[in-house]
Amino acid sequence: MRKRLDTGIKPSEITPEDTFLNRRTLLTAAVAAGLLPSIMSRGEAATIPPDGAFTNIKKWPDSATEKANTFEEITTYNNYYEFGTGKSDPGENAHTLKTSPWSVQVTGEAAKTGTYTLEDILQPHALEERIYRLRCVEAWSMVIPWVGFPLADLLKRFEPTSQAKYVQFFTLNDRTQMPGVRYAVLDWPYREGLTIAEAMHPLAFATVGLYGKVLPNQNGAPLRTVLPWKYGFKSCKSIVRIHFTDRQPETSWNMAAPREYGFYSNVNPQVDHPRWSQATERRLGGGLFSPRIPTQMFNGYGDQVAGLYSGLDLAKNY
Repeated sequence: MRKRLDTGIKPSEITPEDTFLNRRTLLTAAVAAGLLPSIMSRGEAATIPPDGAFTNIKKWPDSATEKANTFEEITTYNNYYEFGTGKSDPGENAHTLKTSPWSVQVTGEAAKTGTYTLEDILQPHALEERIYRLRCVEAWSMVIPWVGFPLADLLKRFEPTSQAKYVQFFTLNDRTQMPGVRYAVLDWPYREGLTIAEAMHPLAFATVGLYGKVLPNQNGAPLRTVLPWKYGFKSCKSIVRIHFTDRQPETSWNMAAPREYGFYSNVNPQVDHPRWSQATERRLGGGLFSPRIPTQMFNGYGDQVAGLYSGLDLAKNY
């Protein structure tokens, strides 16, 4: 039986009046009224901290040991085409994104489908800070202290069926908030997909913050995925839909350039991108003349994830 989310707070008390008619606000009110499903009880529900800083974050003992990039570096060099194709565009333009209230639609091969508020989705316990290496296709890399919880913990609560072989994620597609979607750079909305085994792997992360603070808009607020053994574009930002399916789903970059971007998109230094080598990389922040370092298979997480691809030709299935 699904329980209602009854916060005891009137919508007008938590939502600015000028945004009350926003679609996601109506969804929030509908959940509180029991018109849409909730997956958490009132006592379990969590919220994004109003001051923007998380507390009681556990440090993940298996974090990367390299020096993390600075907050400024992480938030000013971004791929988020909904806000522009330049690396600095998201940091300059993403202030137009409204992340509260927020809802996520769950569809497909799962027992608990429906539309859920962000408060439903967040888990107050076991928030972790994980320092992950993240590899960009353009031969750059970062080390980022993300805040979140295992993606598997979220997906399991929707009870995917035995038919759910893959899971697909969709980013918000709103030209009133996102100037980049006014242009046909990609086939909007942005979408990404994983095998269910990849999504349930302990390294896969549902991310809500970085450096102990709420996730900045340009980094995918309020909810994104992080898959540290894959190229960064596989981590879907500002998620508004999660779809469980029995078929390999479409992914935006594979749709746009299938010769360059495969479905799996694992970091594999032995396979060059058609337009550049993947054998070495530069750590962001070191400058153009910083020494290049060898790119590691699976971005250095091979011991943990290589078994996911046993028997799969990773040169053909790139």
